Amino acid sequence: MNIQRWIARREPNWKRLDSLLKQVEKKGLKSLHADELKELASLYRSVSADLARSRTQKISETLTQDLQILTSRAYNQIYQGSRRQEWAAVWEFYRWGFPAVVQQTKGYIAVATSIFIIGAIVAWWYAWQDPTFLSIIVPERLIRMVRDEGKLWMGSIIGIEPLASSSIMINNISVSFGAVAGGITGGLYTSFLMWYNGLMIGGVGTLVAQNNLAYPFWAFVFPHGSIELPAIFFAGGAGLLIARAILFPGKYRRIDALKYYGGLASQLVFGIVPMLVIAGMIEGFLSPNPAIPAPIKYLVGIIFFLLLIGYCNLRKVDEMKA
Repeated sequence: MNIQRWIARREPNWKRLDSLLKQVEKKGLKSLHADELKELASLYRSVSADLARSRTQKISETLTQDLQILTSRAYNQIYQGSRRQEWAAVWEFYRWGFPAVVQQTKGYIAVATSIFIIGAIVAWWYAWQDPTFLSIIVPERLIRMVRDEGKLWMGSIIGIEPLASSSIMINNISVSFGAVAGGITGGLYTSFLMWYNGLMIGGVGTLVAQNNLAYPFWAFVFPHGSIELPAIFFAGGAGLLIARAILFPGKYRRIDALKYYGGLASQLVFGIVPMLVIAGMIEGFLSPNPAIPAPIKYLVGIIFFLLLIGYCNLRKVDEMKA
């Protein structure tokens, strides 16, 4: 191989890659046009091959080092730059995208929330009218602990906070994913989960009220419930979106409706997972902590809820001006 001729033939590619990299390093990948991005990737592959040949042929240690530096720069910009863009996209979603999806699907979320609330009211009403009703929806173990022993069950979390927190997260995520997947039943299973969980919270709320333990019980629920319950309502809304696509595709073909409404549902799911993780941590470490006064727990729950409402109503400045 004529080394000088090979270098002369390949050198323009090296210079062109160096030129593109300088632009990217100064202004970012977004400064390149689509054709230039393709050229950058092509030149990276080409120069990588030149580096391999330089090493194999032992052409020049200096040239090999220069090509190594050039390919390393290209690798960092192409792959690490794409990762930075992915993280930027994730940040943008949680900053603006998720609140926008919540606003867009608030009707479905409201229906899921209503089913839950009606279930809670029904349980509250029947439990006060007929005490035996509680044994149908509330575990007997909890009933005995509250009625007979006059205490709540949250103390069992103390001492095993990390384990309890992770278990709570897994349970809440399972319930939420079940509510979303329930959409494929035409929303029947989604509605059942919302109804059942409403009955449970209404029944337990009545049980503690009847035994003068409502204040400490709701002090436990408020801090994490202010995030956990809305997340479950969002999951219910996601399930109802899928049900809408199946039952009432409207102007869309059913497959297109599933793509559209399923896309909205998946964005809701992507948004609620961090909410459930945060709620699980609060429920494991803060809510049952006896060292934290009940008024502080109520205050924390109210603050979290107000922050969530404010976050879900965020709008981009340019949208507000439009």
